[in-house]
Amino acid sequence: MSNEVPFTTDRRTGQLRAPRNTAPRSTGPYDVKREDKALYAPTNRDWELIEVPAQRYIAVDGRGDPNVAPAYTEAVEALYAVAYAIKFAAKRGLGRDLVVAPLEGLWYAADPAGYAAFAAGDKASWSWTMLISQPDWVTDAFIAEAVTATRAKKKLPALASVRIESLDEGLSAQLLHVGPYDDEAPALARLHGEFLADHGLRLNGMHHEVYLGDPRRAAPDKLKTVLRQPVAPA
Repeated sequence: MSNEVPFTTDRRTGQLRAPRNTAPRSTGPYDVKREDKALYAPTNRDWELIEVPAQRYIAVDGRGDPNVAPAYTEAVEALYAVAYAIKFAAKRGLGRDLVVAPLEGLWYAADPAGYAAFAAGDKASWSWTMLISQPDWVTDAFIAEAVTATRAKKKLPALASVRIESLDEGLSAQLLHVGPYDDEAPALARLHGEFLADHGLRLNGMHHEVYLGDPRRAAPDKLKTVLRQPVAPA
């Protein structure tokens, strides 16, 4: 039996066309959570090793307690403003739609590992880079145009600080944390106190978090956060 689509000829134009019930359906907008479930929809609640491919982001750097630092709020506002500008411009100019990716963050401190500051809960000493992932087909030039267009429309202080960040984290330890952000300490203690030594590994990059829940809508005990730590053989 033939598997070919039974095309017909349009009598008016003479062009081939597929019957309506066999025409290809749209796969929907690009969604990084669907495209890369290993990174954005893990289910393991304890540390496992994965390979993280290179990714591109829009990013803003800052410092201070994210709960009270105005710079943090300004950074997140600017990132989302640019992310949605990219989304609408891509649909209008490229004919491609995308779902705005989750907010992510790199967290680090003055000590070499950065872990002591996290363990002590010294949030005021934290430095961070907040991120929103972008698909490969959104070029650097396209992002720059979106930033310029957003700055022309909105007076957000951090828009001037939006930049492009590329990460190639490679081998990483990762788990899904469910619950309040402040309850991540036991998982981090297991990573630094047991997992790294048991697997002959060392830190090889900054602590990385992916926020799958919206703290404005979800109860704290329902929040889902991907915790990730790039590693390398010790």
